[in-house]
Amino acid sequence: MRHTFVALVEDKTGVLNRVVSVFRRRTFNIESLTVGRTHQEGISRITIVVDSDKTDVVRIMPYMYKLINVLQVEDLTYQPHVNRDLAMVKITATPENRAAIMQLAEVFRARVVDVTNNSLIIEITGDEEKIDGFVDVLRPYGIIEMVRTGIIAMERGTSTLINNMGESQNYELPIEFKMA
Repeated sequence: MRHTFVALVEDKTGVLNRVVSVFRRRTFNIESLTVGRTHQEGISRITIVVDSDKTDVVRIMPYMYKLINVLQVEDLTYQPHVNRDLAMVKITATPENRAAIMQLAEVFRARVVDVTNNSLIIEITGDEEKIDGFVDVLRPYGIIEMVRTGIIAMERGTSTLINNMGESQNYELPIEFKMA
């Protein structure tokens, strides 16, 4: 099962290493890791996606809270949330196939951000399935290079991690993970 964790951390040296080490020590493979500044100076937001059958993945949060410089942690897996990924795909484009590629980009609501005589760079934003689908239809044209940002996620509604910062952290395990 896939789990999406979001953490607010102080923007200080070594914090990312400590957060990632919590997952590494428990042998979880991180599928996606993104870090970026928030609208509050000195605070960064980390989004980590892991795919694991291990039931103890939900027990990560208490370990995260023990880390210095971790301000807030949420497991968005069981909450309504929106996630997005961004990809740039460099594709071989000849005069003969350029129009077809640009039409595909339009269908997927992607944008052409660079054009040369022999290539196009196309930017696409969306959920993973949309990006994977777009990449699949581009493969026959010859993908030269591709880069993805990784997943970012945000809880739906008016609740925010920053507004919840400092509240009591009584993390409740989902019912299927509670021990009898």
